[in-house]
Amino acid sequence: MGESLENIARGIDCHTDRHPLGVVAGICPFNFPALVPMWMWPVALACGNCFILKPSEKVPLTMQRVIGLLEKAGLPPGVMNIVHGGRECVDALLEHPDVAAISFVGSTPIAREIHRKGTLNGKRVQAAGGAKNFVILMPDADVDRTVEAVKDGAFGCAGERCMAGSTAVAVGEAGERLLPALADLVSSMKVGPTDRADSQPDMGAVI
Repeated sequence: MGESLENIARGIDCHTDRHPLGVVAGICPFNFPALVPMWMWPVALACGNCFILKPSEKVPLTMQRVIGLLEKAGLPPGVMNIVHGGRECVDALLEHPDVAAISFVGSTPIAREIHRKGTLNGKRVQAAGGAKNFVILMPDADVDRTVEAVKDGAFGCAGERCMAGSTAVAVGEAGERLLPALADLVSSMKVGPTDRADSQPDMGAVI
């Protein structure tokens, strides 16, 4: 892969090549144990790298299963790897000279520390932290549609996602129009186990 530009200046041709970094790593959170790693390892492997995944110790089995399926499909040993543990594993990845790049998704304080320590060790670092998401409620908003959207945004996936709406700001008379209906809707939510056929909760367990 690359690009060639002929005669960019008198007697000068330019050719660029793209090369894999080598070994790259991903450190992933608990809330989306399959989705977030999927942002990382397929691209890394497609670009010719080997990948080390450090999943959250709270959800170790999801990617263990995925890697087993990859190996069963014929992926060579050592191309896709998994390491389980806490901070000691993260520090080892951040400090190891053979790890060229780190991708992280998680809380903002940890993202800052991983960025600091990874770049200090000469690595490329991609660190995505948390967010404070505001929902602006306008005075002319449709009551039923708005309160349903606010509820889903705040409590979907048990509220454990980066883009969960954690703060609602009412503009003008919006509070008087929307907040009573929102309070009624939220108070009617069912919370309970999601692994039973007879249970249809709006929100399941929180890690």
